[in-house]
Amino acid sequence: MAESSHQARKHNHPGAGRRRSVPFTKGRQVDSAARDAVKALLGDRPRRRDLLIEYLHLIQDRYHHLSAAHLAALAEEMRLSLAEVYEVASFYAHFDIVKEDETPPPAITVRVCDSLTCELSGGQKLLADLAAQLGAKARVIRAPCMGACDKAPACAVGHREVAHADPARVAAAIADSHVDTAAMPGKDYAAYIAAGGYGLLRACLDGERTPEAMIAALDGANLRGLGGAGFPTGRKWGIVRKEPAPRLMAVNADEGEPGTFKDRHYLETDPHRFLEGMLIAAWVVEATDVYIYLRDEYPQSRQILHLRRGAGAYICGEESAMIESIEGKRGLPRHRPPYVAQIGLFGRPTLVQNVETLYWVRDIVEKGPEWFAGHGRRGRKGLRSFSVSGRVKEPGVKLAPAGVTARELIDEFCGGMADGHRFKGYLPGGASGGILPASMADLPLDFGTLEEHGCFVGSHAVVVLSDRDNMREVALNLMRFFEDESCGQCTPCRVGTEKAVALLSRPRWDAALIGELSQTMTDASICGLGQAAANPVKSVLKHFREDVS
Repeated sequence: MAESSHQARKHNHPGAGRRRSVPFTKGRQVDSAARDAVKALLGDRPRRRDLLIEYLHLIQDRYHHLSAAHLAALAEEMRLSLAEVYEVASFYAHFDIVKEDETPPPAITVRVCDSLTCELSGGQKLLADLAAQLGAKARVIRAPCMGACDKAPACAVGHREVAHADPARVAAAIADSHVDTAAMPGKDYAAYIAAGGYGLLRACLDGERTPEAMIAALDGANLRGLGGAGFPTGRKWGIVRKEPAPRLMAVNADEGEPGTFKDRHYLETDPHRFLEGMLIAAWVVEATDVYIYLRDEYPQSRQILHLRRGAGAYICGEESAMIESIEGKRGLPRHRPPYVAQIGLFGRPTLVQNVETLYWVRDIVEKGPEWFAGHGRRGRKGLRSFSVSGRVKEPGVKLAPAGVTARELIDEFCGGMADGHRFKGYLPGGASGGILPASMADLPLDFGTLEEHGCFVGSHAVVVLSDRDNMREVALNLMRFFEDESCGQCTPCRVGTEKAVALLSRPRWDAALIGELSQTMTDASICGLGQAAANPVKSVLKHFREDVS
């Protein structure tokens, strides 16, 4: 089971013994009141470097911001340089740093999602209305995708999500801003056990199942990583298992791709099925510890699980950036090779899987790999959870066979197009997966089926667009997201996304210059963010020239 930051073992923990000794915090005298406050918050928790982000959250949650005095006190308490603490705190969007000469923000922050689906549903107007109506009562800011695209427009009051937000709902949430888990529909432990839950795990631990048999079942089912990359799951488990011990495991629950919310659905409705799959995976690869990395926008899930908490950084969905963040650092992607299966968390071989992949483990083994592989259309195999949002009557997580088409998703699973909207195009794989026109809505949606068209299915986030949507504005919205979320490590992505936003904001697009910039970003960026950021722009230039001419 994942270990909470409060219960981490001090001496046998993977992160133990790696702390640099810095005898004094240089350059700033630590305020005694801030020192006492930080010590009180940390209590008897271990002062390990990898827990830095957890402790920044403690201060942020208590004071609603990070003061210069508290950062200096935390640096002293953890025996880190102030520069190390500041660079991490300033990297993540959910940490609000207040300098000595600045006034702290109001205690309540309202984040309004401005990602594509929420913008289509009036997010920009909501942002302006709330800023005008709330005044000094709350700080109102725009925020990237919150994983609530089926409830657009979405916003968050502190850590409380407001679905289908309007000023009245936001005002009600401000009056009662606690996170209500009682209303969550999730299956609890007793119900899960009554339905045979954890029986497969017990069989593994009792020697009734072998690791080799588990890997063979996943191979037979053709289960692939459903976080976006699609790497064969059984093969990954086998690769990590062959690496020298000790080994670790990390769960990527940081689904920050705009349009994606399927992992959230499973965490909130049937969390023990995912946890059983996680523990079985850890047993197969003999992982000594498991870390669950959850995006900070999912407070309900955080109350269910003990885990590592993200802090508002899309880049941490990339597995090596996630590992850097778990270690208490900025979420900067690593150069590869070596791969995380070889040298991952705390320098150890690490199995990384996403939530939905682990969710299917129990069903595949208990029902047989043929059951899972037996689903599919057009020669594809397996089941897929599509996050569908946008201009459809019934958005949500749709469990459908691999190889289903966008047209079938709309007509069979979503009740058709929303009233008054005519199907124009769709994003088959979230913000980075490109955009296809309605005339290409009969292509099978699965790994490897869309690449020849400059797109990919990724995390299976389908955003449906209509004749009321201008593709020029769609592409600009997506590029602004990538500009905000670039980690800044490499020039092609850091500068390229900024220049792309400037070029896309011009009255007329310079297609040749945009194409040259897009190719540079694709060829030279370190990780998938920069490599895929231009996909929507390329798609618009290819399929929707009438919107940019």
